[in-house]
Amino acid sequence: MASVLVTGATGYIGGRLVPELLTSGHAVRVLVRNGDKARAHAWGNDVEIVVGDATRAADVDAAMQGIDVLYYLLHSIGTGNDFADTERTTASTFAEAAASAGVDRIVYLGGMVPEGEELSEHLRSREQVGDILLASGIPTAVLQAGVVIGSGSASFEMLRYLTERLPVMVTPRWVHTRIQPIAVRDVLRYLVGCASLPRDVNRRFDIGGPDVLTYLDMMQRYANVAGLPRRRVLPVPVLSPSLSSHWVGLVTPVPASLARPLVESLRNTVVAREHDIAGYVPDPPDGLIGYERAVELALTKIKNLDVPTRWSSASTAGAPAEPLPSDPDWAGGSLYKDERTREVDASPQTLWSVIEGIGGQNGWYSWRLAWTVRGAIDRLVGGPGLRRGRRSARDLVVGDALDFWRVEATDDASFLRLRAEMKVPGLAWLELKVGSTDGGTTTFYHRALFHPRGLLGHLYWWMILPFHGVIFGGMQRNIAKAAEAIDTSRESA
Repeated sequence: MASVLVTGATGYIGGRLVPELLTSGHAVRVLVRNGDKARAHAWGNDVEIVVGDATRAADVDAAMQGIDVLYYLLHSIGTGNDFADTERTTASTFAEAAASAGVDRIVYLGGMVPEGEELSEHLRSREQVGDILLASGIPTAVLQAGVVIGSGSASFEMLRYLTERLPVMVTPRWVHTRIQPIAVRDVLRYLVGCASLPRDVNRRFDIGGPDVLTYLDMMQRYANVAGLPRRRVLPVPVLSPSLSSHWVGLVTPVPASLARPLVESLRNTVVAREHDIAGYVPDPPDGLIGYERAVELALTKIKNLDVPTRWSSASTAGAPAEPLPSDPDWAGGSLYKDERTREVDASPQTLWSVIEGIGGQNGWYSWRLAWTVRGAIDRLVGGPGLRRGRRSARDLVVGDALDFWRVEATDDASFLRLRAEMKVPGLAWLELKVGSTDGGTTTFYHRALFHPRGLLGHLYWWMILPFHGVIFGGMQRNIAKAAEAIDTSRESA
């Protein structure tokens, strides 16, 4: 068995690949920027966690020592117009480090590249990263997939919400593009199998499921599996990728910044030209998972609240590391605070259970209209808005997206810190903490923090300050009441 390094381990594919590699007997090391985020996974105690930045050569060199197989699963899609430059630079850094450390094999999951078509920037970047790794001098397997069907993937979430929310659709030309989707389970099986490829294998492999469909077919078949009426389609000959991405951004949880490269890629035909991978990683006896079955499996995971990873939980290579509100860098800088304390007549455990359930379907326990309007405004200006929801209705772990917040820290018992990802002129956090007193009551601490950027940031804070009593005061009060009601009902029962 091999010693493997998984990059992107807290992302959608990486977070699911790690346990598969462990089950296969491999020793797994992960390179992550946030160790707490990796430890929050069920496999966190079974791997070696190396904390570092994938864009820093020294960190990459250190992580690569003693490694047999490198799984390169990094991407920068959705981080800005220069994401392709970042991806090329990061790939080169890893290729050089792997060669220096004597790594035996690189495995990379990229996108399927059609011949004779002008590629989208996203697919062109995927192709270029593959070229860099194949030229590293280390045997490399580049797996090229089309649309991955699995609970929580960005492509599946986009498909799901477009189909469920639009019984009548105005569709652009890309809905007629031919696509060969693949179930995430088959992707993971291929990735694991590539760890034991012969050393002379240095090439690309197209990987796809058994069905070739158009995107329109995929939506109609999704509707059938989900028990929805057949979708009605109104074709529009001219609808640019830019307009399509904003449309997708408004209708689905996928923000326009990520939707645009995905939509642009849908204009390219992504149908496998070969199935040579089966000569090295044989297909299962009952064959590859078909499209309808893949949708059924994904919807079952969603229904059972058993979605281990989501696209929104992924970090991106090249994204700047943000400071924490406790960092000494704040000395001498502006850090506005709104702090509130409340005694709650409920047990700490009950209060924590309510806090851990905030967001998503449960909402934010205060002025619902204000939260809805703020979320809508955020979507209009390119932010995530409130539609990302939660990964799980039962628990939160570090790295989880929570509407337009992200879980930055939690002890899973009494403390939760959320970092704002909505569009604001600065950095914002929300901290919720449960304590207890000698008198047997429970103390609920609520703190909002804001670090302004420029004059606009200062003006923003003072403009919204008058509403804090309604929004944050109401939130604290209503969470406390919900916890008290739960304990009261238990006592009366």
